Amino acid sequence: MEKKTIKKNDIYTIEIEDLSTDGSGIGKIDGYTLFVKDALIGDTAEVKVIKTKKNYGYGRLMRIITPSPDRVEAPCPHARSCGGCQIQHLSYERQLAFKENKVRNLLSRVGHVEDYVMHPIIGMEKPYYYRNKAQFPVGLGKDGQIVTGFYAGHSHVIVDSAHCCIQAPVNEQLLAIVKQWMTEHDIAPYDETSHKGLVRHILTRVGFKTKEIMVCLIINGTKLPHSENLVEALRKIPGMTSISYNINQEKTNVILGSKVVTLWGQDYITDYIGDVRYQISPLSFYQVNPVQTEKLYGAALQFANPGPNDVIWDLYCGIGTISLFMAKKAKQVYGVEIVPQAIDDAKRNATINDIHNAEFYVGKAEEVLPQAYERDHIHADIIVVDPPRKGCDESLLVCITQMQPKRVVYVSCDPATLARDLRYLEERDYKVKEVQCVDMFGHSVHVETVVGLQRKDI
Repeated sequence: MEKKTIKKNDIYTIEIEDLSTDGSGIGKIDGYTLFVKDALIGDTAEVKVIKTKKNYGYGRLMRIITPSPDRVEAPCPHARSCGGCQIQHLSYERQLAFKENKVRNLLSRVGHVEDYVMHPIIGMEKPYYYRNKAQFPVGLGKDGQIVTGFYAGHSHVIVDSAHCCIQAPVNEQLLAIVKQWMTEHDIAPYDETSHKGLVRHILTRVGFKTKEIMVCLIINGTKLPHSENLVEALRKIPGMTSISYNINQEKTNVILGSKVVTLWGQDYITDYIGDVRYQISPLSFYQVNPVQTEKLYGAALQFANPGPNDVIWDLYCGIGTISLFMAKKAKQVYGVEIVPQAIDDAKRNATINDIHNAEFYVGKAEEVLPQAYERDHIHADIIVVDPPRKGCDESLLVCITQMQPKRVVYVSCDPATLARDLRYLEERDYKVKEVQCVDMFGHSVHVETVVGLQRKDI
């Protein structure tokens, strides 16, 4: 029997059999694979083909004929259009299983990692309103009114939404105040195409334990007109601590520029992870889910298991979050981070927590560690890495294996690059002992993973 040719705009009824790593449903038409956003395993769905390649294609979910038993009603009306939550329509229990399976499969398939303890994924008690940071783009709607919200998936079209199920609830008030102020004083939002207009983004941060609030406007200019009126309105919000603007006049997708001007209050807010206090500025990197971060770092500390004589190197250390967690148990901690402002924050955070056994260096981890090893013959009992999505540079992995620490703790936000790097370490002198997934970003497909490795001769 001749196979049918799958063409764009054709409509089919298909069974969804699997989920891809980005949360799309996977179904087949006569053996031809179709990826369908918003579809779930167990759905029978009417799907329109929107793009075809030789061996696979993409479909748009038109209608659910028979829903998956794991399908739930997404609480957010913008869940399908907004790019923030890819799997809000999947029950939370199944979200956790999906994330844990994704990590397990990648470790096996890409990393060839076997024979380790996989602890049950740590989920959230309340998987809503958990984010302490938001960056809202500002633009004009079709009716000429100011809109703020989030970008639709894979686009720069703003989905106008004040309420968000995963952001701090106070953001709704903050956005309303800024929009009203812009309307009253005829302040134009930024237009990416013409590079005109003033307000590009509204950045907010909320201290979950301290209840302190920060508002920072990212602007395409050097001055913020009528700022005193904005300050007067924002100051009325309980907990308001820092009001500022950030200058970004570049034609770029990068949200923040390097210069921040404080209009009122402090240059920062403070918050806690565990009993460690952190100062957070508009430019600081700080984990967006503080409740789960405490559990993530708790797992990292447990896997590192530092003793009072241990020296730890914490690579990609950010503002010193993991470093300061570890310093309370270790003899000495050295942190390395490429962003100078983050290192300034790390040093300040060490001081305000009265921690004197943590030192911090600005630079690329893959340059600082090999130089210190070759020039100064430094050693490490434990090395912690928390790299960006691209994972560790191979030269850094080479240096780690040369230094021969007794344990390596790898904190990862991307299981694919994690698996690749673990394969490198396992092919040398290290063995993966324990893996702990932590759900930091409920309703998205992202998962954080902590891995504990030990030198094979121990």
